[in-house]
Amino acid sequence: MILEPGREPVIDVGLLRADEIAVRLNGTFYSSGNVFRNDLVITIHKQKLVVNGIYFYDPEVLILTPEDTATFTVKNVVFGIGFHWERNEDLTFKGELCFKTENGKVRLINRINLEDYLKSVIASEMSALASDALLKAHAVMSRSWLIAQLIPKPLQGNHNSASSDEIIRWYDREDHTGFDVCADDHCQRYQGITRITNEKALKAIEETRGLVLKYEDEICDARFSKCCGGVTERFDTCWEEENPPYLQPVFDGTGTDTGNYSDEAGANAFILKDVDAFCNTSDTKILDQVLNDYDRETPAFFRWEEQLSALDVKRLLKKKIGLEVGDIVDLIPMDRGASGRIFRLKIVGSENEIIIGKELEIRKALSESHLLSSAFVVNKRTDKTTGSTQFILHGAGWGHGVGLCQIGAAVMGEKGYSFEEILNHYFKQTSLEKIY
Repeated sequence: MILEPGREPVIDVGLLRADEIAVRLNGTFYSSGNVFRNDLVITIHKQKLVVNGIYFYDPEVLILTPEDTATFTVKNVVFGIGFHWERNEDLTFKGELCFKTENGKVRLINRINLEDYLKSVIASEMSALASDALLKAHAVMSRSWLIAQLIPKPLQGNHNSASSDEIIRWYDREDHTGFDVCADDHCQRYQGITRITNEKALKAIEETRGLVLKYEDEICDARFSKCCGGVTERFDTCWEEENPPYLQPVFDGTGTDTGNYSDEAGANAFILKDVDAFCNTSDTKILDQVLNDYDRETPAFFRWEEQLSALDVKRLLKKKIGLEVGDIVDLIPMDRGASGRIFRLKIVGSENEIIIGKELEIRKALSESHLLSSAFVVNKRTDKTTGSTQFILHGAGWGHGVGLCQIGAAVMGEKGYSFEEILNHYFKQTSLEKIY
């Protein structure tokens, strides 16, 4: 995407990559004088695109432009990839379709105006029952994050480093090539026009059109997660080695908490207690604003517990990150961020010990899908009779915890805070500016 001052950007969203992609065209589409209607099945043969069994004239790319208000429905779009709510749905989109060959598979990209993309993101990320303040705050934040991702800048540090005693990985904007953002939780959950059902969400986008968060002259890389657990996290705990001033730890409430639980004693005291924070709520009216039906499959998130046997940990490490250290002896937090989130965890085995990180790699390694967060304390129990070991993880929050806390922001909206106040709470030292 090319940013032009004063003009709304057009972005490329990666929807799906598969051996075969089935699409229903809801109207007429054009490509280089050819007319396309009804159902399409796109495959690849000998590195050429095959459309409904016929080789397309361009072996590597096919772009379809809609006539008027034509839309398209993609069959079996996967979202929530790798999480316990992963599922397939048929989803409908507006804008252009772009099919490309990619390493022997078909890649489907949706080319769409940024504001139309945001209308879907806001509806996909949360219920349109949300307060006006929350919807506007989310619109500004999502717009800022997206544009910030598309401005080239050098990465600070290696995102995938490994040695004999340490494996450190993090996942972010460098993971995509050939398109700007993906349609899943890795970026922002984008499900086309399928879930745009409420005028409130559309109004929030229109009333904040072109409005972004800025720190000095920089558009903010405005991150967010479901539930911070009481304190938001530093950027470098999760991603590259930098810490923007507007993404510093914040206590998610009105008290005077310092918001730093990076040592073991502090993390234990914080995670094992009930904290008076905005995101500490069980109010279904508020939760329904932020969590879709499949999100509600997670019963607890402000404070939670997970139990793993030593055998479970051994199996998961091999399955999820290809790590074998023998029988698991211990899990030892080495470094934590301000919210207590672990970003370096030592795995002690009977044959070897190794440190893994950052936070998402830890969450991947210790769960069939992903742990809710890496803010947990470890309680190790060994049965004296059988010798078997259990690890009880007492955790806090849902997600990486950086930036805006969606549940906390929803509570703030219900309490009467404005969208500007919500943004100022989570993103310190920022200002609002309309850029188109």
